[in-house]
Amino acid sequence: MSSSSSETARASISNVASVADALSEALAATYRLVLKSHMYHWNVTGPHFLTVHELTEAQYTDMFAAADVLAERIRALGKPAAIEPAHLAARSEGRDADVSLSAEEMLRDLLSDHERLAARMRALVGTAEAAEDPVTADLATTRADFHEKAAWMLRATAG
Repeated sequence: MSSSSSETARASISNVASVADALSEALAATYRLVLKSHMYHWNVTGPHFLTVHELTEAQYTDMFAAADVLAERIRALGKPAAIEPAHLAARSEGRDADVSLSAEEMLRDLLSDHERLAARMRALVGTAEAAEDPVTADLATTRADFHEKAAWMLRATAG
């Protein structure tokens, strides 16, 4: 996208700051879940090892690529794409990764995080639509779909 077309896109969005802020929060939450999924991928043991190992790898790989898309959208809106290390801490985003959990407990923990991130993405759709930003709304819809499917897979695997 050329500089002038990027500026035109930003000019047609009624509240760029609110959209960029919501995107930044989604980016931090996505990275946090990438890290947690990776830690569970490395540390899962037991009879469900292979299933959880492969499922978490597929999920963190998708989310890592999605983080780049989220960051690039923030940049397209003219804002810096950055994550504060403090935003990677648990706070309201669920619990920290606990590598001593059983495979089933890891699945339930990730399930909760994917449900929370799906809800965050659906809220981002609303923020983007209110700001007349269909591009971000579409991106957030795609990410909500991914997290809802990931939650379904985790729920089905956990039993």
